[in-house]
Amino acid sequence: MRVEIVTDPDHGGRWTSLKAGGREWLWHRDAPERDRVLPGDAFVDAGGLEECLPTVRGTPDHGDTWSRPWSVVQDTERVDCERFTLTRAIRTTGRDAEIDYTLGADPGFRFVWAAHALLDLSEHATLHAPRGTPTRLFPEAAPSLSEPWPADAPWMEGSWPAPRGLALDRFGPDDGTAVGAVVGTAHCCVHDGPDRLALALETDGQPTSIALWRNLGGFPAPAPYRSTGVEPMLGRVFDLADARDGDAACVPATGEVRWRLTLTARCPCP
Repeated sequence: MRVEIVTDPDHGGRWTSLKAGGREWLWHRDAPERDRVLPGDAFVDAGGLEECLPTVRGTPDHGDTWSRPWSVVQDTERVDCERFTLTRAIRTTGRDAEIDYTLGADPGFRFVWAAHALLDLSEHATLHAPRGTPTRLFPEAAPSLSEPWPADAPWMEGSWPAPRGLALDRFGPDDGTAVGAVVGTAHCCVHDGPDRLALALETDGQPTSIALWRNLGGFPAPAPYRSTGVEPMLGRVFDLADARDGDAACVPATGEVRWRLTLTARCPCP
């Protein structure tokens, strides 16, 4: 079955539907205030997939593109922000979808981008990435670790699928935890029963990763809910302010960065 994507350019370019393999993959929650946001507002989590750029955490919250209207010209969607312009073109080819992105900005502009996809997954779902891949855990994981969190450390690193002994490849039932991680790979696959969703990034000269948000009823206080995110990313940190050398994407002398996100219901892993 074909991959089908529906977006909402008037409200931040949010993806409102991602169908692949005969099922809807995106999770949603009731948040009518999402339609009234303005640039600079705190993030409103309505689910779906948000384009987060130039950061995910930090300032501005979830980036600067989700709160602005996008324009549409033929098959291209575009958003203009103060320091950059982002365009995307979505193409479906049978059971695959290819989304081509172009960021235009001054040379030297540093950023993190994430396809902040919140997926509607059962407690039996699993995430498959290359075993041994370097994986960063962030401070909210501290209560789930058997070792103390180092003072002032923005992250701790281990190996996929269980960095620092914390198994992350299974989503599982709600247990009151919320963990964010960044897996140093450009491709992964989600298994949920017989269903598959594979995600892959292609780019030249930029850091790529897959961000994981496994919120099993641990966030936000005081009214937590379940939300599970698998988020292809340019960069290796959630917050651009935490980026060290090589942790953020950077615009070259040409003034453009290009990348492609590919989604398919076919997965090469068992």
